[in-house]
Amino acid sequence: MPMLSPDTVAALAMAILLLPLAAFAVQIFTWKRLPRHGDWLPTTAMAIALCIAVALFANMQAANDPGFRVLAQVDWIHVAGAPLISMGLVVDNLACVMLLVVTLVSFLVHLFSTGYMHGDPRYGRYFAFLALFSFSMIGIVLSDNLLALYVFWELVGLSSYLLIGFWFEKDSAAAACKKAFMTTRVGDVGMFLGIMILYLNTGTFNLAEIFHRLPEAGGWATREFLGLPLLTWAGIGLFCGAIGKSAQFPLHVWLPDAMEGPTPVSALIHAATMVAAGVYLTARISPLLTPAALTFVAVIGLTTAFLAATIALVQHDIKKVLAYSTISQLGYMIMAIGLGGYGAGLMHLTTHAMFKACLFLGSGSVIHAVHSQDLREMGGLRRKLPLTFATFLIATLAIAGIWPFSGFYSKDAVLAQAIAAAMEHPGWHLVFPAVGFLVAAMTAFYMFRLVFLAFTGSPRDAHKHSHAHESPPAMAIPLMVLATLSFGFWYLGWFGHLIEAPASALPEALRAAEVAGAEAAHIHEHAHHLAEILSGVVAVGGISLAFLFYVLMPELPGRVVGTFPTVHRFLSDKWRFDDLYRQFPVMATLHLSWACGRFDRGVDWIVNAAGAAGRALSSLAGGLDRDLVDAAVNGVAQGVKDLGRTLRGFQTGQLQGYATVLALGALGLVILQVALQAALSDSSFEFSQLLHDLSPGEGLTLLRRP
Repeated sequence: MPMLSPDTVAALAMAILLLPLAAFAVQIFTWKRLPRHGDWLPTTAMAIALCIAVALFANMQAANDPGFRVLAQVDWIHVAGAPLISMGLVVDNLACVMLLVVTLVSFLVHLFSTGYMHGDPRYGRYFAFLALFSFSMIGIVLSDNLLALYVFWELVGLSSYLLIGFWFEKDSAAAACKKAFMTTRVGDVGMFLGIMILYLNTGTFNLAEIFHRLPEAGGWATREFLGLPLLTWAGIGLFCGAIGKSAQFPLHVWLPDAMEGPTPVSALIHAATMVAAGVYLTARISPLLTPAALTFVAVIGLTTAFLAATIALVQHDIKKVLAYSTISQLGYMIMAIGLGGYGAGLMHLTTHAMFKACLFLGSGSVIHAVHSQDLREMGGLRRKLPLTFATFLIATLAIAGIWPFSGFYSKDAVLAQAIAAAMEHPGWHLVFPAVGFLVAAMTAFYMFRLVFLAFTGSPRDAHKHSHAHESPPAMAIPLMVLATLSFGFWYLGWFGHLIEAPASALPEALRAAEVAGAEAAHIHEHAHHLAEILSGVVAVGGISLAFLFYVLMPELPGRVVGTFPTVHRFLSDKWRFDDLYRQFPVMATLHLSWACGRFDRGVDWIVNAAGAAGRALSSLAGGLDRDLVDAAVNGVAQGVKDLGRTLRGFQTGQLQGYATVLALGALGLVILQVALQAALSDSSFEFSQLLHDLSPGEGLTLLRRP
């Protein structure tokens, strides 16, 4: 096919991002008025997005360039005296692969949901939430800077909260969505601190610019805090976000409870996309991870893989088995990236997205048929659900690592990386391949335990078995597509070539000593051959042991439980992490709030006394103001008002009246003068003399009568 121009690539990527957003905006407000409650709108949007993602993927294959990269940016925030913050998207080979994974799984989940969720009273709202989640996840994939990535990261958390708690009328679902939201927020705090460390020291959120500036970072990157370089803390902080989203130890406790959401949600969020976001983030930031940070990443991944696998061994809820399996496989991916296996971790992410989505949707088909999630109420479903059984078996063979399925190749790459790490760093690194192969054996065991309990043997609940039936085409088609994509030939040849590890951006002082190229290649080739043999052996061993326990000798599991009841109880209690968190920090927080409440009640009399004194003082001040100040002011005002009211009577505005008054006044003055002159004429001498005596001057000249 002809190569797409960079502008076309950027425009197509933007279309993939905006299609689910537009579908959400229309669906959330109008679903009650749309035909079929609008399920076709987000489904169609994701179908178009998938077609565009396929075109971008084909363009990537045609380019055949590991360094392929298209960047589109716009200026976003520019404050005087502060660095310019841009917003944009990046399309490279990794983004093209992730876009294909996200849009494909999202479209198939939308399609599957039209059958699974049919008849739900909030059917249309469910599809709106699916579209919002798809938009948020695509935003994470395309973000070119840490600030935008963090925004979409939190939107994914919100979408997950809405979908896990979709059936919020169930107390368990309401509790599960809150648990998921709060647990992942703990990791997000660390992620935010890591982002701030990088921004404050590099002046940018853009990942490419951060990588470019790191070799010239100067002293800040190597400056130590609590014994570790500041750059190591930044990397660990960012990885904390991955610990939360990808349900890694010790924040893994939310994912199994999240199975309270609808089963298609489990396939979309908790198998293929949201939990993979943490692995994607770890891969994106790998150039800035110091050797200490990478060791931390690898240890967390290995611990998670082992812990989750042991818990999955004893679960009876079909979705809980798959949930702990997801946690364990995510641990594999994280471990691989921490050991330097960038391509191995991302390949396992891609293959796992397909076969684990198939497993979750297959479990949804089983639940839809028997209306139960308990494996102890199943059995003998192979003949009732032949298509579901066939697709489920293919996906199970893939996750167990059996050739020629995809998990064989991706898991082989992860285990080969663990062997190579042990060979390059003799000593305690031997724990990585040892535990890695043990987890591979446990994975094969508990997954075929699930298959044997659900699909083989005699029905354990005859009533449920008798009413079981195969799923409709809307649910069957996604299963067949995902089962087909669980074969390994889809991923051979191009993945390792086009998805290469980016060059380290670390300053020279923080780089680890690297094994010489020829020697490293020889070690990895030897490790690869060894992993192929051992992974096949442990997978077959795990399957054979499950066949012995649950087909040949079904009484054997009971004997083992009776022999090791404490271990079984410990694993059934999920290593008692929930109890630990219930005691601390949950109970610690409750006790602190109780103590604060008691203190508040104890000092209430002081607060009440202060309040009473304040009321008394204000009452006194109010009385003085009302009775003294206001009385004086109001009295003066009232007097002026009364005088004005009296004088207002003379102001009639009639000229005739004013003329009459003036005439009467003048007449009165004339009469007064005449009367006064008449009175003075009788005693003019005496009066004049009197005035002369009183006056300091010459006296007054009085009018005299002629």
